[in-house]
Amino acid sequence: MENLRIKLRDLVVDVMIPESEVFLEELHKEVENKTANEDDMEAIKDMESFLVELQNIVTAIDENKMSDEEVQVVYEKISTMLEEHEEDEN
Repeated sequence: MENLRIKLRDLVVDVMIPESEVFLEELHKEVENKTANEDDMEAIKDMESFLVELQNIVTAIDENKMSDEEVQVVYEKISTMLEEHEEDEN
């Protein structure tokens, strides 16, 4: 199960956080350009909260505060999310 912890941490640090930060940056540019709408403003709040949750996952892994079951559930949820995102792009 330690291997899954490492995979989850790597997935969050190497994929989820950077992609979320890029999306958040794009939303902030829309605000700067005054092209953001209400949905964009809500998306900014959601993405900021999501980034905090991702960082909390990393912290919980680093401090060994997640059970094996929690690691498994979070890993599966994130993997599914990424798969669905890839399908949407194709």
